[in-house]
Amino acid sequence: MNYDEAIKLITSKSNFYIDLSLDRITSALDKLGNPQDNLKFIHVAGTNGKGSVCTMLESILRCAGYKTGLYTSPHIWEYTERIRVNGVEISKSDFAKYAERIVNLNIHLTEFEILTIIMFLYFKDKKVDIVVLETGLGGRFDATNVIRQNLCSIITHIDLDHTERLGDTKDKIAFEKAGIIKHNCPVITSEGYEAIRDKADEMNSLFILATPYVNPEFIEALSLKGNHQIENLALVITAINYLFKDIDDKTIIEGLKNVRNPFRFEYIERKNLIIDASHNPNGIEALRDNLDWYFPNQKRRFIFGCLKNKDYEKMMNILFKEDDEIYLKEFDYPNAASYDELKEKCPYPAQKYEGEDILVNDKLNIICGSFYMIGGMLWLKSLQV
Repeated sequence: MNYDEAIKLITSKSNFYIDLSLDRITSALDKLGNPQDNLKFIHVAGTNGKGSVCTMLESILRCAGYKTGLYTSPHIWEYTERIRVNGVEISKSDFAKYAERIVNLNIHLTEFEILTIIMFLYFKDKKVDIVVLETGLGGRFDATNVIRQNLCSIITHIDLDHTERLGDTKDKIAFEKAGIIKHNCPVITSEGYEAIRDKADEMNSLFILATPYVNPEFIEALSLKGNHQIENLALVITAINYLFKDIDDKTIIEGLKNVRNPFRFEYIERKNLIIDASHNPNGIEALRDNLDWYFPNQKRRFIFGCLKNKDYEKMMNILFKEDDEIYLKEFDYPNAASYDELKEKCPYPAQKYEGEDILVNDKLNIICGSFYMIGGMLWLKSLQV
């Protein structure tokens, strides 16, 4: 099996579903010798900020000399982006090798379950020191939650997203995220939800509330821009200070300078372009705040697309202003909202986006609304530095 065959198999319609249960992946991992039991994890859940927290942690740990494994989602261009050792993606040949091994188990698994098992096997074989592990959806029944212990759990900002599966209140969603808390393993969060505190008590887990104060030198060093990153950074620094007493400020600063997390309020100067993958109302609110902070006087041109199961009406009402130039984009992905669906809910006049040629420097260009939309705009690859 080669890489293209593996991707075709993994992404087949029979695997494209979400079933919140750990029974299938547990059975598969048992047959494979439970590779996850040989690894050390920092496990990260939350609605927004997970990816940023994970990439910051991994970069600092790598600068400190640890051999790191990083598992994140979704990817932008290739599935191999999700699985990295010391910042280097798994090779396509290794990806295909592990995928074939899993398929041969003859256990019907979801796409995310297959990817998670590939990750566990690969990181075990590579003998990584620490895995920074991002949940996919939720926490309690997320495929990553088959791990039995971790160095700590981190729960980032919680807001309403995936409400059809995780619950329609922040408290219900906090309960699901708190499912990653393990016995006698600390949990770090910046929000004191009762569900998280209760779960920490139940699991005899130390509850650590991250300090809102962050050393200004760390903020200045961080390569990721956006005011919302300060809360994420506070979680990271709290975790580093608690778990790794040997990591000094100089190493933290070097790690923060090297953080790379594409399309999170990423500015490409030569196109006067912001690319931001925020895909729920809370993320869009952070994007709007950052646009107002960093570019208060620039006229704006938006390209926006979204999945149907997101509250795109609320997102567009938060994001757009009356004098904005607005383009709405359809994209090829299951459950993507159509141009007509978006236009019906858009608060201001909008046009259908057809191509790159509208991105001229007379205005600040912003592409946002969905990872999957951005990943399908292949011409953006050439803009990456």
